[in-house]
Amino acid sequence: MIVGVGADVAEVKRIAAALSHPTRGERFRAKVFTPTEIAYCEQRRHAPQNYAARFAAKEATMKALGSFVPWRDVEVVRDGHGPPRLHLHGRAAERARQLGIARWWLTLTHTSDLALAWVVAER
Repeated sequence: MIVGVGADVAEVKRIAAALSHPTRGERFRAKVFTPTEIAYCEQRRHAPQNYAARFAAKEATMKALGSFVPWRDVEVVRDGHGPPRLHLHGRAAERARQLGIARWWLTLTHTSDLALAWVVAER
């Protein structure tokens, strides 16, 4: 049974600008992304697109949860060449338990301009 759906679009140039801001860029990166996400994105050829896709996934997950949670409580991970998966921590994991969510579905896509994430939460 589906208990939540979320979708979000992020502009790559806005995320890139936030990341490269001379005084707030590192703070934004550390507040929003986990060390695992940062390491993954920094290894990619188009890092801003990958950051934007993860930002969109976090927003979409919060919509599916029906609640704002700390950014780093929602983590997008990849194992090898498999699909991206969600790992929830802290308040996000607690909210998912409250809703009885047992399975997450996540899809990400991006172009040079936009990143899109769709999330479905199932019992």
